[in-house]
Amino acid sequence: MNKSTTAIVCGVLLSFGLFLLGLEVKQGLNSITDNQRIVTVRGLSEREVKANKVTWPIVSKEVGNDLPSIYTNIERTNSAILAFLKSNGITDSEISVNAPQVVDLQADRYSSNNVPFRYNVTNVVVVTSSQVDKVRQLIERQTELLKQGIAIVAGDYQYQTVYEFTGLNAIKPEMIADATKNAREAANKFAEDSQSKLGKIKTASQGQFSIEDRDQYTPYIKQVRVVSSIQFYLKD
Repeated sequence: MNKSTTAIVCGVLLSFGLFLLGLEVKQGLNSITDNQRIVTVRGLSEREVKANKVTWPIVSKEVGNDLPSIYTNIERTNSAILAFLKSNGITDSEISVNAPQVVDLQADRYSSNNVPFRYNVTNVVVVTSSQVDKVRQLIERQTELLKQGIAIVAGDYQYQTVYEFTGLNAIKPEMIADATKNAREAANKFAEDSQSKLGKIKTASQGQFSIEDRDQYTPYIKQVRVVSSIQFYLKD
């Protein structure tokens, strides 16, 4: 093979190599461009659940000038409350009796000197139970204690009945899956509208779970909510 033929062959091979290199570069650039096309969507999952724990403070008050007499009345009150609870299926482990809180009105500089009684004693028996439905029934029936001369204090903001849902871990995986599914459906619709196809997930961010009362009238029914933010690749 003479020099001119060799030069031609080398030129052809070089040109072919440059052509292949150009194709690879183009494919690489297309891949980079595709990878940069993304859509960010949010997926929502909501669920209503019943509270599985209730804390019910039963509050009564005693006033008077003689502390020993007041404590005698408190013991009678507590005995009646405990009998009411236990006769209706509340166990000892679900009941706690707090120490009475004594306010000496004569020692209170903000109190009027004309108060008829010196001592104001707050007595609290707390029920903490997973028997939510049963406790709700007893709350409605607590007027039965009035028939025994026991005045239960209601509406004190310091002693509110609290309903809780503690089973979040059991429903988390399913709710996250629902949120992801909803996000994918939204992303698919976006891809169709933009004449693209949905690719793999680029990033995913799980939002915070929130547990709130469904409304102010049914605090024993909770609404659990989570929002996930997910980025998908788009491709032609």
